[in-house]
Amino acid sequence: MTMVEMGQVPVIERYYRNPTQPDLRLEVLPFADLARRLPVEEFRRVHRLDFHQLTLVHGGEGTGMVDFLDIPLRRGTLLHIRPGQVQHLPTTPSGEPADLDATVMLFTPDFPPRLPTTIRVTDDPTGPALWQLSPEDGGRLVRAVADLAVEYAALPGRDPEISKELLRHLLAALLLRIATLPAADGRTRTPVEEPYRLFRHELERSFAILRQAHDYATRLGYSLKTLNRSCQRATGHTAKQLIDARVTLEAKRLLAHTDLPVASISRRLGFTEPTNFSKFFTRATGQAPGYFRDAQR
Repeated sequence: MTMVEMGQVPVIERYYRNPTQPDLRLEVLPFADLARRLPVEEFRRVHRLDFHQLTLVHGGEGTGMVDFLDIPLRRGTLLHIRPGQVQHLPTTPSGEPADLDATVMLFTPDFPPRLPTTIRVTDDPTGPALWQLSPEDGGRLVRAVADLAVEYAALPGRDPEISKELLRHLLAALLLRIATLPAADGRTRTPVEEPYRLFRHELERSFAILRQAHDYATRLGYSLKTLNRSCQRATGHTAKQLIDARVTLEAKRLLAHTDLPVASISRRLGFTEPTNFSKFFTRATGQAPGYFRDAQR
């Protein structure tokens, strides 16, 4: 873990480390144990992770933040924070650590098996962060999480290689169950199509240098019509809308959590002129970059 002081907003860059099982890239623990591990002041700072954090809430209430969206947490909430996202840990209205009965699962991107249908859960960096589970879905997820927690607790004294493989596959089963959940916006999920999957991967690599949907279509070997149809079936949005949303998110992160001048952020995101960036950001958010930055501090 390192802490980077960026203006008035201290950002904690948190890297994966399992203090009890150093060679295992998975940790399963109660939220209360995680809260005791961290100084109280860290609940008032912004964290950016290089690993996945899944939290299933069994009871209690609190409020977190993921990429500038407040997240209400209560019984039946499933929260997924992905590598690179910024978050506030769950707190009470007074800013104290939330009194949550919750199971937290921390794992590196390379720990679960690479199953095609887990791509949507683990590989989409801007995928859904929050589900409020129905009683039926909640029951299934509680059982899957309990199985994972039981096997994790039984690690000492067991064959480490067998235990590791068992945990990897139990985590994969949990991710597959999450992949079957209804989308957070109520839309019916459809299988991830190849054009959309490749586009999301390329978008993460190239959003700062490629801004036009037809450039992505050409690079991936699809027609623009095919790419747009695949994106719309997966998300309800066109490729261009997804590109602009990704650029806007990165701009928000840089404005809120760094002291980089607006002109530098503009160049980093591929704009030839700061004025063009300012117009883009204002159109996307309703706020000029400087006003947005000031509002975060």
